[in-house]
Amino acid sequence: MATKKYTVTLPEELAEEIRSEVGPGAFSAYVTHAIERQREHDRLGELVAWMQEKSGPLTEEEQAAAASEMRDIERWFEERESGAQGGATAA
Repeated sequence: MATKKYTVTLPEELAEEIRSEVGPGAFSAYVTHAIERQREHDRLGELVAWMQEKSGPLTEEEQAAAASEMRDIERWFEERESGAQGGATAA
């Protein structure tokens, strides 16, 4: 994938905290990953809104199933992130 340099403004304390955790060479990759994840989250929100518009509000059972799915997704991301940062694959 082609890359292009952009200038963004971040809170200094947050940026320095991240840089100290990931190192200066991995800062851009960390920010890229965060933006990709946010875009996925936004798209899911758009999908939910569209589905509710078409089908009405979720039932309690559907909400419970969605919450369970979100926990599974969060675990998947945590395993993916810990594997990428630690250099090992998650078990």
